Amino acid sequence: MRIIHCRGRAIVPSKIVCIGRNYVAHIEELGNELPEDMVVFLKPNSALGDTLYAARGEPLHYEGEIAFLVEDGQLAAVGFGLDLTKRGLQSQLKAKGLPWERAKAFDGAALCSEFVPLTLPVEQLSLELRVDGELRQQGGVPLMLYSPQSILDNLAGFMTLEDGDIVMTGTPAGVGEILAGQRFQGRVLGNGVALVEASWTAH
Repeated sequence: MRIIHCRGRAIVPSKIVCIGRNYVAHIEELGNELPEDMVVFLKPNSALGDTLYAARGEPLHYEGEIAFLVEDGQLAAVGFGLDLTKRGLQSQLKAKGLPWERAKAFDGAALCSEFVPLTLPVEQLSLELRVDGELRQQGGVPLMLYSPQSILDNLAGFMTLEDGDIVMTGTPAGVGEILAGQRFQGRVLGNGVALVEASWTAH
């Protein structure tokens, strides 16, 4: 089983719950329709990885996200997450009305920073992703269609979140293809101050 870390504690998530289409600008950049309800998909524990790959059978695309660690049914800690996507395959599956797992839930499809305890209002959280020092993605909770708490409330209506599960809250505009050798630096900020960050070099 794959583990994550929160202040030195090793935690084994049973699953990663991902929210799609949660930023209007990202919906528009991919030419998707505004959803009538929250878009939810899952990644298994085996999707957690440590290595950022540029391709897994086809080129991969990056999506930077604010990720939360769930404990006792609450958002207990926050980290930076990379949701990796086989965009070409996803487009094919969507066109046929089929599930996305082959494009979203493969081994190594989720990378996460360390998690740090959540000690400030979630409305103050934002993210930044830089690629080779260039700012590619920037956004935060005020831009979300579904706030972190409303996501938690919605999920509680049909799914049990186990202690250690991760909730990834969607990506702002600026997604793109990963190229081998690129350096990715992602961080989560609270009221403009960096709370946690991580970096990966694409292989």
